[in-house]
Amino acid sequence: MNEALERCARVLDAIVEVCGRAAAWTGLALVLVMAGNVLARYIFNVGSVAMQELEWHLMSPLTLLCIAYTVKHEGHVRVDIAYAHFPAVVREVIDLFSALCVVALSVIVIVLSWHYVKQSYVIGEGSPDPGGLPYRFILKAMIPAGFALLLLQSIAATLRAIQPFLGGGSHPASPVPTDARQ
Repeated sequence: MNEALERCARVLDAIVEVCGRAAAWTGLALVLVMAGNVLARYIFNVGSVAMQELEWHLMSPLTLLCIAYTVKHEGHVRVDIAYAHFPAVVREVIDLFSALCVVALSVIVIVLSWHYVKQSYVIGEGSPDPGGLPYRFILKAMIPAGFALLLLQSIAATLRAIQPFLGGGSHPASPVPTDARQ
């Protein structure tokens, strides 16, 4: 049973890994666009509304699609001061509870944002500024897409967090940092 849960969690991890790495490349594109905008404005004294809007169109996938990737690699902020001193069973309950809370939050955000994206698509929403970018629904679609990836990652964390309660012993999903054990 635990092996099947771990295999499923690894598949979800792989999806998040691939999407996170792909989305991270928008960071390079964002830097290049921003540098181009600055050079165009200060050297050539020209600017483009579309290029300025492209900056936050690139910031959206960078931030929203990389949330799950960050959580997967434990790059998120976590308060380990008290957690490190709890018994293993308490830490396991906290891990399971927090993973389930993120599952619930992700589902809520996906459901609530879907209408927002659909409405934008139906009306053909674009930039209100002259010369701005069309297809604003793509930008807005990053919200449910990012939280869908976070949902996958939190399901993987939940699968790992329930293993100790199924007789699988401790799980490696939330190790106590070595500096917190002292």
